[in-house]
Amino acid sequence: MIIVTGATGALNGATVDQLLKRVPPHHIGVSVRDPARAQHLADRGVRVRQASYNNPQALRRSFADADQVLLVSSSDQSSDVVAQHDRAIDAAVDAGAHRILYTSAHGTAFDTPYPPLRIHAATEHHLAESGVAWTALRNGFYGDPSQLLGAWQETGVIAMPADGPFSWVDRRDAAEAAAAILTADKPLDGPVDLTLPEPVTLADFAASASEVTGHQIDRVVVDDETWVRDAMNNGVPEEVARFTLSMFQATRSGHFANSDPMLTRLLGRRPRSITDQLRERIADGQVSDPPR
Repeated sequence: MIIVTGATGALNGATVDQLLKRVPPHHIGVSVRDPARAQHLADRGVRVRQASYNNPQALRRSFADADQVLLVSSSDQSSDVVAQHDRAIDAAVDAGAHRILYTSAHGTAFDTPYPPLRIHAATEHHLAESGVAWTALRNGFYGDPSQLLGAWQETGVIAMPADGPFSWVDRRDAAEAAAAILTADKPLDGPVDLTLPEPVTLADFAASASEVTGHQIDRVVVDDETWVRDAMNNGVPEEVARFTLSMFQATRSGHFANSDPMLTRLLGRRPRSITDQLRERIADGQVSDPPR
């Protein structure tokens, strides 16, 4: 049985949807904090059990009969996230799982200018010490592009700190790749980079936005401290602004410049490009046209 945590969230929820295309529903289980939110999966024949990363006993019960367990990285910033991950890994080991997979991130390392990657590095270290086969799904960045690009659709400008090359993948592609790995005849061991074939920059985003909207979108580089000050003036706490700034600083150091063909191989096609992603969001009304 394949057990998936965080299955009511966007990433692993999409992974379960992909798994249901590949294996019978009774071969899939989900471990969720609120089973009521997973009723749609129970209705399809998926086993639903309640657990959280703060409750080892419930985790062990929810992981029972697991051959593989896919752990989503915790988003609970009020907790010790590394300790949460360690508890989940230990529970999977105790439950007898033969392989543990974890949604990590591209560029994961202890010596990184981007703090979340140290959390992933610590979790991968615990996986490596667990005594169980493991796979770290090192996804490129993903999510709502507006969080990366700012208010470009209102201003016609992507005004952000200086950046460097990085990978921005579509969450659906990351989910499909995870399902492909979970159901493959030959397992993938250790860290697996899941990136676009070539890295991108915010200048590439500006070019893509110009193409899909038919309007000129410019890339403007804002001084680091000016950007932090402007963000604070717009109500963003300083620690949040500086945390976001650290991502841009990490990209321009070249930390995310490497790409890998593995995502393309797993999908059997090229991953959705940033142009594809922006075009779909505009078509779905998630991004408005910029000013003329």
